[in-house]
Amino acid sequence: MSTDSPTPSFPTSLGTSEGTTITLLGRDLPTELMGEVGFGELAYWLLTLERPTPQQARLFEAVLLGLADHGFTPTAIAARLTYLSAPDAIQGALAAGLLGGGSRFLGVTEDTGRFLDEVLEGLDARPDDEAGWDEVARAAVTRQKEAGRFVPGLGHPVHKDGDPRTPRLVQIAHEEGLYGPHLALFEAIGRTHADVLGKRLPLNGAGVSGAALADLGIPQELLRGTVLLARCAGLLGHIAEEIRRPVANDVYMTVDRNAVYVDPSA
Repeated sequence: MSTDSPTPSFPTSLGTSEGTTITLLGRDLPTELMGEVGFGELAYWLLTLERPTPQQARLFEAVLLGLADHGFTPTAIAARLTYLSAPDAIQGALAAGLLGGGSRFLGVTEDTGRFLDEVLEGLDARPDDEAGWDEVARAAVTRQKEAGRFVPGLGHPVHKDGDPRTPRLVQIAHEEGLYGPHLALFEAIGRTHADVLGKRLPLNGAGVSGAALADLGIPQELLRGTVLLARCAGLLGHIAEEIRRPVANDVYMTVDRNAVYVDPSA
């Protein structure tokens, strides 16, 4: 009787390497990809296992650019303060910033994509005109309000009169023939939500990014990961600036020197 164990097999459609070769996505990395494929194009390809068309690549990279940085957000501050504490471990600073990607910052992209997808899945047929989309949007916002839930993608702490990223991404989607049902529903929410909520809020950049990525075919489970890919570049930029022109110690000292003890029983 043979005592040989079967050779284990671990299938992958991503990267493999041998003694003299490196293969990625079924292509020879040095000769077929390096210098020929952009990083954004590669990221889309890795996510979907389909090489993007030039139109898809343009919209995808526009989303990445729009999400890369938004100033001294909590994620950027966390990265800078962590670098101040442990400058010997830049990976910790990057990780600290990425870990802050949740329901208030960055995670809105995923929340919006999921919300829009749930609404679309509940339709017997998709509208073929703006009035039809407005009706669907108004009903969806009404259900959210009655359930006591926020509508993801509405509102912004800074851009109260309109997020400049939103119309630009919609424009690019139209230009490239990639304006799909998620963006159509999202824009309809922008037109109709005030009728239900009694106030007008801007469609934010994180939300429109979720709609655009969903129309590009990025799975819901990967929407937040795509945002974090974009923000990683911005966080690395913040760390680079922290090295050149540090502010983290001032932030730390401002909070620390102005801390006031409060008796918990007061």
